[in-house]
Amino acid sequence: MSGARAKVAFIGTGGTMSSLGAGPLDLNDYGATGQRLHADEILARFPETALVADVIPVRYRNVASPAVGFADWKALVLTVDRLAGAHPDLAGIVIGHGTATLEETAYALNLTVKAAVPVVLTGAQRPPSALSSDTGLNLLNAIRVAASPEARGMGVLVVLNDEIQAAREVAKTSTLRLQTFRSPDFGVLGHADGDGVAFYRRPLRRGAPDTEFDIRALDALPRVDIAYAHADADGVAVRAFVAAGARGIVSAGFAPGFPAPEQTEALAEAARQGVVVVQSTRVGSGRVVRTTRLAEQGFLVADNLTPQKARILLALALAAGAGRDEIARIFSEY
Repeated sequence: MSGARAKVAFIGTGGTMSSLGAGPLDLNDYGATGQRLHADEILARFPETALVADVIPVRYRNVASPAVGFADWKALVLTVDRLAGAHPDLAGIVIGHGTATLEETAYALNLTVKAAVPVVLTGAQRPPSALSSDTGLNLLNAIRVAASPEARGMGVLVVLNDEIQAAREVAKTSTLRLQTFRSPDFGVLGHADGDGVAFYRRPLRRGAPDTEFDIRALDALPRVDIAYAHADADGVAVRAFVAAGARGIVSAGFAPGFPAPEQTEALAEAARQGVVVVQSTRVGSGRVVRTTRLAEQGFLVADNLTPQKARILLALALAAGAGRDEIARIFSEY
């Protein structure tokens, strides 16, 4: 490999892109085999990655992404710190991740990574053992984006299906389709095509590495729960969250942003008890505006963050000791 090529680290955390199924048509039940590849083994399976960068494999525990949370976010931030310190010439870092919680990890890292190098998350909808797997090209394109000088200052990025997405905006929108990761309100930042990487816009909200949150100093995040609105929803779940010690609750409300009536009563009661309530919406797109009714109930608003991302931002804000006014400011900036 040429020393002139960019140096990129690849951290493999597991997920579909690490899994081996029972055969080429095993597109859905591949997890049953229990066979998973580490970062170096994935790279060996797709040697084409060496054509675009000098890639350093970094082993991490292989984990199904539904099990990923705070402990892994902190460990990944520390790993990014270590790699950036050990390799001053590092162009960027790619993290392979299961797609179930990829958007949450990407946003958590976008709020907490302190290293200046680009961090790009990627995954796959089809395992590397499957016919027409997307693993290899997703990984190669993520490496190319991480190595791109234009990726610096973009915050944490997500690359799958040739598309470059902002961590704040992207969401998984389909269970099986390859084009599952989309940014409903604003679209992609750019594309990774056969002839190169092309960016067309930049994220404006605050993100890595210039944020006020330091996950490295935390042992845990405060409890923040999500209350999902639906027809006939009552206040039982909200009151259970409060009883369990929730310091914050994100209301995943009906569009354009309000809970069911009995939920509203329970959430207003929680707000009066000092629990920070942030109103989001379950529909996955569009801003929630702080109307007179929401203000009177003591609720803050999530802007256009999905409930799962609003939960992460609220937990980090609470961990930083932010009061209600500061939390409102944080949601307007991030």
